Amino acid sequence: MASGAEPFALNHMTAPKLRPAEFFALARNLGIIEVEIRNDLAGNAILDGSSAASVRDEAQRAGVGILSINALQRFNEWTAARASEAEELADYAAGAGARALVLVPRNDGDGRDDGERLPNLIEALQGLKPILSDRGLIGLVEPLGFEVCSLRLKSEAVAGIDAVDGAQTFKLVHDTFHHHLAGEAALFPNRTGLVHISGVDDASVSVPDMRDSHRGLVGANDRLGNIAQIKALRAGGYAGALSFEPFAESIQKMDARQIQDRLAASMALIATRLAS
Repeated sequence: MASGAEPFALNHMTAPKLRPAEFFALARNLGIIEVEIRNDLAGNAILDGSSAASVRDEAQRAGVGILSINALQRFNEWTAARASEAEELADYAAGAGARALVLVPRNDGDGRDDGERLPNLIEALQGLKPILSDRGLIGLVEPLGFEVCSLRLKSEAVAGIDAVDGAQTFKLVHDTFHHHLAGEAALFPNRTGLVHISGVDDASVSVPDMRDSHRGLVGANDRLGNIAQIKALRAGGYAGALSFEPFAESIQKMDARQIQDRLAASMALIATRLAS
């Protein structure tokens, strides 16, 4: 467990240039024992053909647990091809020793109408439920706050989960960036399986114009209210991981030493402010 007794975790997007073994070592150097791996990093595991067993073995050697694979994209556009993709990714997640699969909704402006959002979500969750359950995995549903997204609200995600009696199979991802963009007050800490944290300190960008490229580490001038969100989630009973997921190119270009120093500073800041 990391500094300040907060259970921090690392998403591979934090340091996408690092190979899995290097990424796992970065986590352990920071006192972090849980990580998320991704299936969208070109030239890196999983896209480079690394076997699930090799990733599992490297994680075990480093002494880290794999929280999730991030992610099954456009999960709420359920088709035969999507079902096949879900099975393949779930097999990989189980083989790699991951506990969960992150589920990301379509984010292209389609599927947003009132009469289609919930039915599409329910259809997808119904299809995913046996795939995940058979492999002992949790599905982590991640609403995105972008205005073009087909699933912006956690309240709607919970309604879909409950419609398929899926509370044991599906949990929410609370992403502090997307929660801020969506403007939703409800938190659902007891339905949350993972928290993604990142910070935006650019004072010139409006909230509707915030994009992944603005997401750095949580710093002193963070505009997303990370500390308030985490405190509210903790007060509501969420005790799980806080997983760093920055997308800013300035972060991703750093070498292992630089990102380790920056992460250590952000972890210390968060722990201090949570304790105050």
